[in-house]
Amino acid sequence: MVFDSDTYGVLIVSSSEKSAAFIRGLLSPNRFYPVVTADSSGQARRYLASSGFDIIIVNTPLNDEVGIELADQAAQDTGAAIMLLVGGAQYEHVSCRAEKNGIFAVSKPTSAQTLNQAIRLLCVTRERMKALERKNIDLKKKMDEIRTVNHAKWVLIEYRNMTEEQAHRFIEKKAMDRRMSKREAAEEIIKTCGADLPA
Repeated sequence: MVFDSDTYGVLIVSSSEKSAAFIRGLLSPNRFYPVVTADSSGQARRYLASSGFDIIIVNTPLNDEVGIELADQAAQDTGAAIMLLVGGAQYEHVSCRAEKNGIFAVSKPTSAQTLNQAIRLLCVTRERMKALERKNIDLKKKMDEIRTVNHAKWVLIEYRNMTEEQAHRFIEKKAMDRRMSKREAAEEIIKTCGADLPA
């Protein structure tokens, strides 16, 4: 499922229907869509396996587990911003573990104002995560291009007896003459494996 980039897809995990409805009521449909509710960690895991969410809110405890394990797994497996709502008695213990895993813990009971502020922080966190994800994609593309160009250089060195500098210039010239990227030029060279390359 692909969500609109102008909205945040939210998964609320809560065994209490009343609490889930309260949280849902704080989320404007103009900004948060879709908002999906799960009443157990098992159901939440099924949703997580089939959909990507920007924000995950886990209201502990759940019927089938406390909910900390679910939040930890979501932090490892997704780029979502995660909030754990924890009873006051367990807050200190749970918040230390949660923070180490990049999970925002909020002590409950809590007010609508506090939850609204926490949700805004989750949105800010998610935006930073998205920016990092974009940088990682760009970096991966750049690394793939470098690997491909280097591979093409070695093909030219081996099959055309070029020096590394000559091979580099050859790839750049081919890219410029054919109005293609260096990666595309390098891929063409690799495909031909040095056979019948133009001078």
